[in-house]
Amino acid sequence: MTIQSSYPYYLANRAVDANRDLEVIDKHTGEVATCVALADDSVVDRAVAAAVEAAPAMARLPSHRRRDILNGCADRFDERFDELAEILVVEGGKVIKDARGEVQRLIDTFRIAAEEATRIGGEVLPMDIAERSEGVLGLWKRVPIGPVSFITPFNFPYNLVAHKIAPAIAAGCPFVLKPAEKTPVGALVLGEILAEFDLPEGAFSILPVPREDAARFTEDDRLKLMSFTGSDKVGWMLKSKAGKKPVVMELGGNAACLVDADADLDDAVDRLVFGGYYQSGQSCISVQRVLVHDAIYEELVERLVEQVAALKEGDPRDPETFVGPMISEDDAKRVVDWIEEAESAGARRLVGGERDGTVVRPAVLDGVPDDCRLFTEEVFGPAMILERFDDFDAALARINRSRYGLQAGLFVRDISKIRRAWDRLEVGGVIINDVPSFRVDHMPYGGVKDSGLGREGIRFAIEDMTEIRLLTIREP
Repeated sequence: MTIQSSYPYYLANRAVDANRDLEVIDKHTGEVATCVALADDSVVDRAVAAAVEAAPAMARLPSHRRRDILNGCADRFDERFDELAEILVVEGGKVIKDARGEVQRLIDTFRIAAEEATRIGGEVLPMDIAERSEGVLGLWKRVPIGPVSFITPFNFPYNLVAHKIAPAIAAGCPFVLKPAEKTPVGALVLGEILAEFDLPEGAFSILPVPREDAARFTEDDRLKLMSFTGSDKVGWMLKSKAGKKPVVMELGGNAACLVDADADLDDAVDRLVFGGYYQSGQSCISVQRVLVHDAIYEELVERLVEQVAALKEGDPRDPETFVGPMISEDDAKRVVDWIEEAESAGARRLVGGERDGTVVRPAVLDGVPDDCRLFTEEVFGPAMILERFDDFDAALARINRSRYGLQAGLFVRDISKIRRAWDRLEVGGVIINDVPSFRVDHMPYGGVKDSGLGREGIRFAIEDMTEIRLLTIREP
């Protein structure tokens, strides 16, 4: 095993081995895997002050330097690929195939940010739209917004961190980051690699912090933007406390997928199985609700149940394992409770739903009543619910019957239906002939309604982390 016995936090670019107060649990064995230094409010205060001091130097950092730092980090991630993947298996319970995929996405995200670092430009603005402004030259450019704060969840300890810190470096913004307490090691290893590069002192701090000491990430007015990924309940609460600063939030959902009568069933079933159960369903765009045309419903159910029943769950280190442990036993119990609640209300369990410690066997249900939590809330676990439809437009309205709106997937061939879905679905992304779980790291990613505010994806995050500054020059 390559995981270390302990990890420091990073304060103003420097490793600080302050204590070993935070135990990180191996999510498969339940044993303590390592210990991490835990920061408190006074340390966060110092980190914010250091970020403020670093802001002018970060803003002056030439784009070629930012590009080279980001590419240099990507090179180091590649060199430490196997170590980084193993950390995900241990602290996140991520099956090894998913872990390797996330490390590759980490590399990709930094490479994309390196390219975007040299593309932050502006425009010449025509000013002679009125007689009074003839002879005036207008220009605008983007400038860094200043020190920013980030709060990230447990389910993607590299990729969701990368989608915040890589655009911050590209934009020239110093940052303070609070990683999830259950999976802090990945972010700290990224800090270890960042510390190898010549960033201005105070450019970054990565601080595992208990919730009672985390208020400054949200409330400190010295921070000019907060970006949060996590639950909608926590996200909207934090936004209410953020004061004047802009807030970007990716808050999850209960993603729907529609399978029309003319869909390629083999392809659709394969993708549904992936989208519903990769990462043990612990993804905000995991397939949760599936609407299937009545003409193919029985055949799709038969194929889907057969494939789901054949999935291997258990040890995430086994390359054959598809469904590993959930992040905690409490979360696994919650998923089973929601399944049993739906059954008690009249739903039919077609396969799965049993629990062995932190592992929940992948479940498929149909006939789930609209008022069950399995329908209305984000299950964030390996459970999928099915229902029939025979009217496409009514099915679109059914998808919209959710307080969430992150992404939706549709297996459909008719271009007119595709256009109607794009026009009518109240989501941040419409994914055609794939599941809503599809994401490439340069695309605009985010939701509407209770799924959040703003967009991630490097170019779009950079826009949030910069401000427009105008210049006009009048010819005397």
